[in-house]
Parts: sequence; C-alpha cells; structure tokens
Amino acid sequence: MVEFCPNTLHISLSDEQKNSLYINYKDIVDNMQIIADIGGIPGKNCRGFCKYCYFRKVKTLEPFGCRQCSPGKLGCEYCTEGIREIKSEFIPPFLVLGNLQNSLMMGNFQGNDLKINISGGGDLSCYPYLLDLTSAISQWGIPIHLGYTSGKGIDDPQMAKQLLSHGVEEVTYTIFSTNPLLRKTWMKDPTPEASVEAFKIFCENSEVHAAAVIVPGVNDGEELLKTCNHLEEWGANALILMRFANFRNQGLILGNEPIVDGLTPHSLEEFENLVWKINQDYQFRVTGTPLCDPETDAPFALSLDKKKEYVDILSEVKSEATLLTGKVAKPFLEKIIENIGASDLVNVVAADQDIGCLITHQELECLDLADLKETVIIPGRAFVHDQRATEILSQDGIDRMVVRGPDKLTVDGEMSGSLTREDVLKKELIAFEDLIEAINFFGVRKK
Repeated sequence: MVEFCPNTLHISLSDEQKNSLYINYKDIVDNMQIIADIGGIPGKNCRGFCKYCYFRKVKTLEPFGCRQCSPGKLGCEYCTEGIREIKSEFIPPFLVLGNLQNSLMMGNFQGNDLKINISGGGDLSCYPYLLDLTSAISQWGIPIHLGYTSGKGIDDPQMAKQLLSHGVEEVTYTIFSTNPLLRKTWMKDPTPEASVEAFKIFCENSEVHAAAVIVPGVNDGEELLKTCNHLEEWGANALILMRFANFRNQGLILGNEPIVDGLTPHSLEEFENLVWKINQDYQFRVTGTPLCDPETDAPFALSLDKKKEYVDILSEVKSEATLLTGKVAKPFLEKIIENIGASDLVNVVAADQDIGCLITHQELECLDLADLKETVIIPGRAFVHDQRATEILSQDGIDRMVVRGPDKLTVDGEMSGSLTREDVLKKELIAFEDLIEAINFFGVRKK
C-alpha cells in the first residue's frame, strides 16, 4: 500500500493551466512512503485501552452498509468487523517484510525520497518484533517512519536509541501529556516516565509529530501549556490536537457512547479557538481535528473570501442537487457553493452527525425530507447502503436519486500537517471538480 503525500507544485490561474492543473496533479503517483502494516487490535495489542479511546466499549451491531457492500446485500466485512478492527492480530515479521519486498519490487521508486511507514491497528511500540523488523529494514538502507504509537510498550528509554540506530527518522507519537501521572491514569501507561523520556529522545534526534486527544479538565488548560513547553524545549516538529468525542453525533456510532460518563467535550468553537491559541504561542506546527489548520486554512480553504479567485478554475454548476453532509462541514460547503454562484441550484443539508463520513441510516431517518431536492449527494464514505439510503430518502413519495460524492472534499489536521497551502488548495480543487461533475451528471438539469 502506498501512502499519498503530494509534492509541492505551483498553482497558475492562466487559461492554459486551468485544465492541466486538474489532470496533471491527479495523475501524480507519489512513492514517498510505503506502509508496513503490522496489524494489531485496539485494546488488546496496546497494553489496554486508554480511557478516552474511540474503540473502548465498542459493541457488536447489525452492519451499517457502506460503499463496499454489493448492491443487493446490506453489510460486508468492512462495515461489520473492519471498522471495529477486532480481527487483525499482530502479523509475524517475516510476513511484514515479505509484503514490503513485494511493494518495493512492484513500485517504481527510483530517484524518490522513500520512507517505510510502520503502522498498525495496535500500538506499534507493543509489537514484540519491532526491533527485529526495524533492524531488517535498516539493511535495505531505507529510512523508517514509526506511525502512530503511544509509547506504552517502551519500558526502557534505550529502546528509542536502538530504533534511531536502525534508521528511524520520523515518529508520530501520541503523547497526550508529558505529565507521567496523567499518562498513567488516562492512558493506562505502565511505565509513563520511560515513555516520556523516549519521546524526548525521539524529539531531540528525529522528526517528531506529536498528538494529543484533548479531554476537558484533564490535559487542557495549564497541563496543555506544560506539555507544549516541553515539546518546544525538546524540539518536536508538530502537534495535532484532537477533539475528544463522547457522544454519538460526535462520531461514536459503534454503540460505545459515552466513553467517559458525565464528561462534555469542547464545543467546536472552543476547540478551534484552542488550536489557534496554541499555534500563536508556539513555534512548532500546530493542527487540529476536526478543526483547524492555521497554516494551510484547512479544512475547506476554498470557503475563505481571500481564495475566491481560485474557484474560477472550477466548472459551472448546471444542475440541481442537495449535498448531504455533517455539521462541521455544512457552513464551509454553503460558503463555497455561494462563491461558485450555485446557491440557487444546490442546497446543503446537515445530518445530526459532526463528520459526514460517519453518517448512518439512523441519521438519514431523522432528516426532514422536505429539505431535499430530487438528487441527493451523500458523502462518499458514509456508512449507509446505497439501496437503503434511497429507500429512506424517498419515503415521502418522491423517487429521489441518491449517489455518493467524492470520498473527501478537503483534508483534516491529521493530513494537512504535512501539506502546504498550495497542496491543500489543489486537493480541494480536484475534489470539488469531481463533486461538480457528479452534480451536473446526476442532478436535475436547470434550463
């Protein structure tokens, strides 16, 4: 599997490049990082669930349905067991290495700055063969990126030095807090001092992208500032702040709400303000999810008035349709539709779910169908079966056409942290061109 990390290109608004921007950028094959999937199950292969973990309390439910389901059948492996990540045990190292060798042989990586990204469903620091795996990869002379790890599997900070000696050049580390007591209490970290010391060693000797789920009254406020002070002192490159989710409409669709009883997460406005404050006060790169990235204007950079000139690249909207989305995206999408002059043809309706990709049939059943046009475009990755979505959204007697739009219309903080403003703009322009094509093809043509 190849992870897509776009190169930096220059945007031109000349007539000659309005088409070439779309075609050339979409055809880029970037071989910068190959994923080495080591498998692993959340809660099992990570020394136990963190108290705030999304996968804690997950229940076995009826399948949601999704884009991967066959047309005549509700449910597939992905939307039943795949999204719960309950079956992928740690993979033996010889299989991981074999898969990597196949990827290297099949890909054309000559002349590219290649890295191998070790990642999995569990915590890779708990992978019992991690040092063996990195040692073997080091023989190939390819730098290593350690994907998300909490460091809970590091009992001795010397392990960090060993990994660095094996060619680890980049680390994505869930720090939560540099306060060992908070890590012990909230992350169930058995050796928090060792984990923090290892994090410091990585910061001082490699490119480190730190991450922290922000739990109100726990690791925000003064505790967050202390952590950020350490990040700056030790030389971390970036920090992504993740808004803690505790309710179904914040994304807990697996029957696992609330994760923490009696705790109310930050509002979207509070969280966005927090991201901006940390970005203003510190030198390392700061992003947030689901909001925001002060450096690149993601998500939905095209919604800003200062970016109006870029929407001239997009095709004209000629048909009527409704865009169904989540509550986070709705105001941004409405502004972009306004900027491209299509507000009279396209309306935006938000389901009771923050993130559009996590919309299920339950959210569809709560919509006011009077708000929907004859064509409804749902998020490409929404967890609904196509036939079921059509049936639910046609219950008022109007035979609606329900189609999936692009998988993503923008990028969130987890991805934008490695991108430039130009990268984000190009990704959005490509996605919205695809969306407009869908609207014009499936929508009701306005004479």
